[in-house]
Amino acid sequence: MGAVASGSFELTAFEPVETEEHEGASFGRVRIAKTFTGGLNGRSEVRMLSVGGASGGPASYVAVEHVTGELDGRAGSFVLQHAAWDTTGVTIRVVPGTGAGGLAGITGEFRLAVDESGTHTYVLEYELG
Repeated sequence: MGAVASGSFELTAFEPVETEEHEGASFGRVRIAKTFTGGLNGRSEVRMLSVGGASGGPASYVAVEHVTGELDGRAGSFVLQHAAWDTTGVTIRVVPGTGAGGLAGITGEFRLAVDESGTHTYVLEYELG
């Protein structure tokens, strides 16, 4: 990838929309809002679908996240797609063709981390086409 932006983000809303219980699994749908600071300054809205196992912990999730803001001085928006299988790893990529404004043509990968204190950080490796 050509450029790297990093910083931190906060969850500003976590709103469960619905849950559905099945034998051995619990399905959920959630709306999440975030604010970003650092190389990416802005906000996002997330729509997440998850399934938890019988132990109650998350087993898997998928989500789409609409990000609006300024990325290293360029204003616009794009969409991230999340996919996670249990808690061992998350793949988050910019959805091709979703960049708008000054971020038209963006592609890339997004990594997030949460430290022991609960601080959320990110690294976005990206290219602008």
